[in-house]
Amino acid sequence: MDHTLEEPRELREDTLRIIPLGGLGDIGRNMTSFEINGQLVLIDCGVLFPDEDQPGVDLILPSLDLIEDRLDKVQALLVTHGHEDHIGAIPYLLKRRPDIPIYASELTTALIKGKLNEHQLSFNNLHVVAEGDRFTIGEFDVEFLAVNHSIPDALAICLRTKAGTVLHTGDFKMDQLPLDNRITDLRGFARIGEEGLDLFMCDSTNADTKGFTAPERDIEPALERTFEHAHQKLIVACFASHVHRVQQILWLAERFGRKVVYVGRSMLKNMTIAAELGYLDVPDGILVPVKDVEKYPDNKLVFISTGSQGEPLSALSRIANLEHPVIEAGEGDVVLLASSLIPGNENSVYRVINRLVRNGVKVVHKGNAFVHVSGHACAGELLYCYNILKPKNALPVHGEARHLRANAELAVQTGVSPKRALVAQDGAVIDLKNGRAKIVGQLDASYIFVDGASVGDVSEGQLHERKVLGEEGFISIVAAVNFRTRKVIAAPDIHARGFVEDESMFDEIRKELENVLAKAVKDGVDDTFELQQLLRRTVGRWVNKQHHRRPMILPIVVAA
Repeated sequence: MDHTLEEPRELREDTLRIIPLGGLGDIGRNMTSFEINGQLVLIDCGVLFPDEDQPGVDLILPSLDLIEDRLDKVQALLVTHGHEDHIGAIPYLLKRRPDIPIYASELTTALIKGKLNEHQLSFNNLHVVAEGDRFTIGEFDVEFLAVNHSIPDALAICLRTKAGTVLHTGDFKMDQLPLDNRITDLRGFARIGEEGLDLFMCDSTNADTKGFTAPERDIEPALERTFEHAHQKLIVACFASHVHRVQQILWLAERFGRKVVYVGRSMLKNMTIAAELGYLDVPDGILVPVKDVEKYPDNKLVFISTGSQGEPLSALSRIANLEHPVIEAGEGDVVLLASSLIPGNENSVYRVINRLVRNGVKVVHKGNAFVHVSGHACAGELLYCYNILKPKNALPVHGEARHLRANAELAVQTGVSPKRALVAQDGAVIDLKNGRAKIVGQLDASYIFVDGASVGDVSEGQLHERKVLGEEGFISIVAAVNFRTRKVIAAPDIHARGFVEDESMFDEIRKELENVLAKAVKDGVDDTFELQQLLRRTVGRWVNKQHHRRPMILPIVVAA
C-alpha cells in the first residue's frame, strides 16, 4: 500500500469510487462511501470507543468531513446491523443533513429510533427492509441478504452498478445451528458468485484465527455449570445488544428458578425493544425491576449487566468498585463475563476482574471457561465464502491491520490476484471499473472526537496535554517584574497538582528561578513570553534531572 499517494483525480463516468470512512485499522467507527455518476450511498455509520490514551473523549466518529461537500448527493444510508460500531454515529450524520433516507432491518431500525430519541432528533425517513428485498436507489441496484451474527436481523448488502457488483458482508459468521434459526444466506452468495462478483468487502475480525467459529449452542454447558455452582448472587455481564446471549441466560434462569434483573440503561432499553419485536423470548413473570431486588434472596436472582468491556461508568465497574447504589458483589458471589475482549480494552477488563476478585467474587470468563463465542467468521468460513463467490477483487474491511492482511492472504489463496487483494486504510480511495479495483489516492481520515457537547473540537495535541496532566502532573509558576526599573518585584511562586504533596521541595529551585529571571530582566529582556519560556526551561530541566518526570509547566510573568 502506497502511503504517499496524493488526492485522487476527478471521478470518471460509470466508475464506482469507494472510500472507507472508518473501520479499516480499528474495531469500530465502521462506515463506507460508494459514489458513481454524482450519486452516493453509505453503508453503516458507527462509533469507535476511546482507549486510555484518549482521556475525556466519549466517542470517536467516522471521517464525516470527507463527504461533507457531497452530503446533498447521498441517496441513502444502508445499515447492516444494530451494533454501536455500525449505528452509533447516525445522529451526528443526521445533524449534518437531517433528511438522508435510512434503510435497515426491523430490529436495527428500532435501535436506531431509540438512539435518535436520545439525541432528541425527530426523523421519519427510516425504511424497514428484510433479507431478499431488492430495489433501485438512484444509480444503485440494492439487494439485502441474511447473515448470522451476535445480534439478530443482520444483513449483507449487494450493490450492483454500471461499474460492477460489490458485496459487503457487514459483520457475519456461519453458525449452522443459530439460536434464532436464521443462517447466513450462502445460496444467495452462490447466486451472486454465478452472476459475477467484482468486489468482495468481507468482515476481517477473525481472519487470523484458523478453523470455524463455534456455534452459540456449544457454550450452553459452560453457562449451565456456572448456574449450578453459583449458590449466591450471580451477575452476567455481556454486550447490551447481545440478544442471543441474553436469551440463553433467560432460559437458564427459568430452569434454575432465578428471577432476572436487567442492570444498565442500555441493557434494559435494548432487551425491551428485542422482546417487543419478538426477537427475545422472555418467560412470563421472570423479570424483576432493579428497585425490587431486596424482595428476593440472592440465590433466586441473576443480574444481566452492562460493562463486559470494563467501561469505567458501566454497571459492572460500579459494582466492582463497591459504588453501585443497589447491587453489591462479595465473598461467594459469581460474576460471569459472557463476552470477548475487544482489542484495546484488555487493561480495563482485567482491572475490573482484579477488583472483583479482591472483593471475594469468583469471576468466570473466556480465559477460564468456554462461556463466549465470537460473532465473526474465522478463516475457514472466509475461505468458503471466497470459493463460493470467486470475486475478481477483494477489499477486506472491519479489523485492525493484522486482520485485514490475513483476510487478503485468504483471498489470494483462493485465486484472487495479489494485486487485486487490496489492503487499504481509512481514507483510501478505491476506484472500480471494468472488473478492476485499484487504490488511486489517499485522503486524511482523521478521528472526529466527541467530548461532551463538543464534536470535532478536540485535537490530538489537546489529548496529549490531557494525558500529560493525568500521568505527570502540573506545575504553575507566577512571577512579576518591573521592566522600567529592571527588577523582579514578586519572586516566583510555585504550585503543583498531581506531582508532589509537599511543595517545600521547590525551595531548592525557587531561588535559582529568581536569579535567572533577575539576570534576564537586568540584561534588557522585556518580553514576558521570553521570560516565561526561560522559567519553563529552568524548571523542566530541574524536574527531569531530580525526579525523572515531565509534568505540564505553566509559567506566568506579569509586567507591572
